[in-house]
Amino acid sequence: MENNRKVVIVGAGFVGTSLAYSLLNQGTVDELVLIDINKEKTIGEEMDLSDGLPYSPHKMNIKAGDYNECKNADIVVITAGLNQKPNQSRLELAVENTKIMKDITYNVMKNGFKGIFIIATNPVDLMSYVVLKTSGISKSRVIGSGTVLDTARLRYLIAEYLEVSSKNVHAYILGEHGDSSLVPWEHCYIGCKKMIDIMEENNFPMEDLEKIHNKVWNAAYEIIEKKKATYYGIGMALNRLIRAILNDENAILTISTYQEGEYNQSGMYIGVPAIINRNGVKDILKLKLNKKDQEKFNHSCEIMKENIEKEINPLLD
Repeated sequence: MENNRKVVIVGAGFVGTSLAYSLLNQGTVDELVLIDINKEKTIGEEMDLSDGLPYSPHKMNIKAGDYNECKNADIVVITAGLNQKPNQSRLELAVENTKIMKDITYNVMKNGFKGIFIIATNPVDLMSYVVLKTSGISKSRVIGSGTVLDTARLRYLIAEYLEVSSKNVHAYILGEHGDSSLVPWEHCYIGCKKMIDIMEENNFPMEDLEKIHNKVWNAAYEIIEKKKATYYGIGMALNRLIRAILNDENAILTISTYQEGEYNQSGMYIGVPAIINRNGVKDILKLKLNKKDQEKFNHSCEIMKENIEKEINPLLD
């Protein structure tokens, strides 16, 4: 990875190109390849991005390519798939995007890919499961973007509420990247102080915590209603995840990863805090959840299991 950091993005839509633009601006990689079914658009994106290279902080090679470029890639990011429509839940996308995920994963793997998958296509927890089962590679090398964007939204809103820097907000959203997510407020810190203690000491209404979570929950729907899609935030979030891998950071990020007994759940992808390095998921951080939060987490996992059993596994047979 140190000699030539290569990332392939499958899907040159809003999310894929926002990620590409973020990688260009931050100089994250040495080689960037875009793959899309619309090859003319992909060439246009390559040309447009390359025009910015003289002002990029790092030399990069950007090109429109095909699946043979995956052979020596460090990371393949999948952003392709149907977009979420207004008032449509992420889970409703599952069946159609499963077919797309299977095809993409097959084409990546048949070209000798040995790196790490990052999945951003919704519903991301289910699509990560599809890629794991289709690829046959280690669970540590298939990472869903999970609640990394939800967590960023949460930290931003908490920072606004308390008038502190978002960089000093240590809070996480767990569970589905969707409607059944939860915030374990007992594990939310501002600097080194519990947010619950700050709320109590300042006589802030505890109901405000639920209002903050609701704003996070509604954010995607509101953005989609106003501008048809969300892409800048997830583009930045994916860039952060890529940097954690390429720089071997052992960074803690709330990604979607496969559960094998952690949090008393197994057999599905779900959003939890995990340590990320050059090998993918090094370890899952196991928070001690209170009874109420554990029940919420279990509910989120049960939704995933039900969809896997009814919608996903029949398409994988």
